[in-house]
Amino acid sequence: MAAPSSIPLKFTVRRCEPELVAPAKPTPYEQKLLSDIDDQASLRFQVPVISFYQYEPSMEGKDPVEVIREALAQTLVCYYPFAGRLREGANGKLIVDCTGEGVMFIKADADVTLEQFGEPLLPPFPCSDELLYNVPNSEGMLNCPLLLIQVTRLKCGGFIFALRLNHVMSDGTGLAQFLFALGEMARGVATHSISPIWERHLLDAQHPAGITFTHREYDEVEAPVTTPITILPFDNPVQRSFSFGFAEVSLLRSLLPPHLRRCTTFELITACLWRCRTLAINLDPDEEVRMICVVNARSKFNPLFPSGYYGNVFVFPAAITTVKSLREKPLGYAVELIKQVKASVTEEYVKSVAALMVARGKRIHFPNVIGTYIISDLTKVGFEDTDFGWDKAVFGGTMIAVGVISFLMPTKNKKGEVGSVASICLPAPAMERFAKELENMLKQQPSEGKKSKSISISSAL
Repeated sequence: MAAPSSIPLKFTVRRCEPELVAPAKPTPYEQKLLSDIDDQASLRFQVPVISFYQYEPSMEGKDPVEVIREALAQTLVCYYPFAGRLREGANGKLIVDCTGEGVMFIKADADVTLEQFGEPLLPPFPCSDELLYNVPNSEGMLNCPLLLIQVTRLKCGGFIFALRLNHVMSDGTGLAQFLFALGEMARGVATHSISPIWERHLLDAQHPAGITFTHREYDEVEAPVTTPITILPFDNPVQRSFSFGFAEVSLLRSLLPPHLRRCTTFELITACLWRCRTLAINLDPDEEVRMICVVNARSKFNPLFPSGYYGNVFVFPAAITTVKSLREKPLGYAVELIKQVKASVTEEYVKSVAALMVARGKRIHFPNVIGTYIISDLTKVGFEDTDFGWDKAVFGGTMIAVGVISFLMPTKNKKGEVGSVASICLPAPAMERFAKELENMLKQQPSEGKKSKSISISSAL
């Protein structure tokens, strides 16, 4: 286990007053309904995203704040719903009121260099609250900006682009599409290469609504008196990230039986994290735990979902077992469960989720228990590919884990080798147990006697 630095990085951020950036041209004043997938209680939260950019000699004399602010106004002409505000309609249905008021934008400077953040860049990042300032009264669901963007210039000539998204508007793929368009405008491209499509009715429940699947991800968790469930929130949570490079993934794969070794890296790392986290939080052996996988359903539709759609097109199938089963059975058991629930997602499954939202009033939520764990795979979303003219980001992903939600993001080590980093949020004692469980797993002997070296996984806190 790599030892974290004993001296945390500290620096000062000087912010200008927040402003609203409106579309550069007049846009339609209208109201747009969100889909029945967008409009669910589980998505009513804000997601913080951050990207780091190096100094680019060819952009000498250009101010990233001004370039991005101007590009934002241009991009909002096509993506004008982002410049509106959410209202609540009949039966609690969320509506985007396309008022053109604008996106909240903050200009800032920090007396720190990109190099001082360390290499590789891993969340959680120091002074993150200063790099994405929570403007008072701006984070509500209703009547508040749907995006908040802060551009912080660094002493070295690089900059940090941070963003907060109201999740009901877009998933990671939709946000990446918006950011790609923003990058195009910043680089002077005349028109967007992907035209945005609203069409949220495509994911509305059919009438009559038909719930054709059992959606255990939204179970109301109950337990006998002898096995009480563990309720959130965490006490004194801490943030930490763990990196998985080629060596770590290869070792974990070697722990699987031959018929499972062709599983995806996401399935493998998710199974590993689920098992380690479950053992770390000290639940009763008979308590039920669930791994909720965030599955992008765009490819599940026939015909394929339209390119340019930037709403939420994912569902949350749940793998469910007991603490005892995860502890006593090999890693392959968890991989099998995850593969099965991912394979269960079809076009019909997505429509069934939409029907469930309508039937139960959209207020259903994931079980509010510590035994629920969610992992969202951002390794192929492409936040790091956004290019404002300063080339691609050296890191792009979420700033922190959000409660029981972890994010798997792409990263590169000092040698330039591509890997994944997982953000974790746990109470401090559980985090120490988690790190120990992960270290022990990476010392296990491979399945069927295949030789492999034990590995110490790198982490950041």
